[in-house]
Amino acid sequence: MKMSATLRRLALLLLFAATAALADGPIKVIYHFSEGLDQASRGLRNIRNHLAGDPTAKIVVVGHGAGIDFLLKDAKDKNGAAFETPVGDLALAGVEFRVCNNTLVSRNIDPKQVIADAKIVPAGVVEIARLQAKEGFVYLKP
Repeated sequence: MKMSATLRRLALLLLFAATAALADGPIKVIYHFSEGLDQASRGLRNIRNHLAGDPTAKIVVVGHGAGIDFLLKDAKDKNGAAFETPVGDLALAGVEFRVCNNTLVSRNIDPKQVIADAKIVPAGVVEIARLQAKEGFVYLKP
């Protein structure tokens, strides 16, 4: 089925208008953590750099599997520094941290072990898909 030139122009105008409307607000980004403490260290550094370059960015970190480990009480990086401090600093800057409940259940981790700056969501991968499809977030995996 061929589209008329007028219809093509109208479709392009609507696409440009939608793109311009999205461009007005902050860039929304998901950082996906699933690989453990080394990835968390890299990812938190990426997020600090991201906010230094674009302080208006809306960032949500979603962890599942080994990607939740840094959001558990007493988690430390390879140098022995607690993750809770940089996570708290980023949370104060507006970064949201979300932990997969399916991971907690499958790994038999008490939800009370999750640090206060993180929110538990039913399923990490479902949260990622929802943020992308329903809320216009872009996806990054450090």
